[in-house]
Amino acid sequence: MRKDLPIDVTHEVRDSCLCLHLQRAARVVGRCFDDALRPLGLTHGQFSLLISLNRPEPPRIGDVASLLGMDRTTLTANLKPLERRGLLTVNPDSADRRSRRLALTPAAEELLVQALPIWRKTLAQLPPLAQFGDLARLAGLTAETAGTPAPEAG
Repeated sequence: MRKDLPIDVTHEVRDSCLCLHLQRAARVVGRCFDDALRPLGLTHGQFSLLISLNRPEPPRIGDVASLLGMDRTTLTANLKPLERRGLLTVNPDSADRRSRRLALTPAAEELLVQALPIWRKTLAQLPPLAQFGDLARLAGLTAETAGTPAPEAG
């Protein structure tokens, strides 16, 4: 071990690194939701992506990428299996043919109706949100860090 990198530094990072703790918590919570949604053939990421499309007007890919904190390329890769399953459509924006809009299919809407009680039950089984701090504040922090506006409630 190098003298200028003592074990105390490892302990310091282990005990105080916000990024490390958020990633660990996200993995644990993600596994809980993945396990719960598995009977429907969904991951928590797919559920989040599909539910983000449940809007009065089909959103643009860029708007969804921003909301989910993903780059457009990653989002596009995540859309493909859902599109193949017939859960969403990708169509040109009528106002700007270069832009694409994402819409849920009736099959996706039915799947989300089935998934929602599972999601709610899983959320209720997790430790109270108060133990994780203020969720709205965390959403604001992630949005601020990403340079995007905080997601609106509803």
